[in-house]
Amino acid sequence: MNEISPVKISFQDMLIKASAMALRLHPAVNSSWMGEFIRQNHHVHIGSALALPEGLIVPVIRFADQKSLSQIAADANELYTKAKNKKLQPNEFSGNTFTISNLGMMDIDEFTAIINPPNSAILAVGAIKETVVKKGEGFGVSSFMKVTLSC
Repeated sequence: MNEISPVKISFQDMLIKASAMALRLHPAVNSSWMGEFIRQNHHVHIGSALALPEGLIVPVIRFADQKSLSQIAADANELYTKAKNKKLQPNEFSGNTFTISNLGMMDIDEFTAIINPPNSAILAVGAIKETVVKKGEGFGVSSFMKVTLSC
């Protein structure tokens, strides 16, 4: 994919796209608890948690279900750069309908993320680990990743 994409596509970008498409298929998960009622969102805005020295911030990729992987990668890179340079505007870190928290790059195998109200779910993503598995008559190596959905 990166050979033909105008921007580098990361594994996180693929998670954002896959989550957005799953939310489109399962709109009840793409909902918000509004105190007295549950609002089912008609748009998919994915928050991608980012750890900074000052704390956690969640830039939002808006309409992620309608974007290509390249568009998601470009948007995410722009938002992450703004966040690191403290130039992220409030509308760029609010209004998400679902969140992904990825601690895989910190070599954390699995964890449970806390839902960001008013969202109804958050996906916790662990590290990708190579594991020896039986393949045919012998053995081989496959990559596995643990994910946990809090809802």
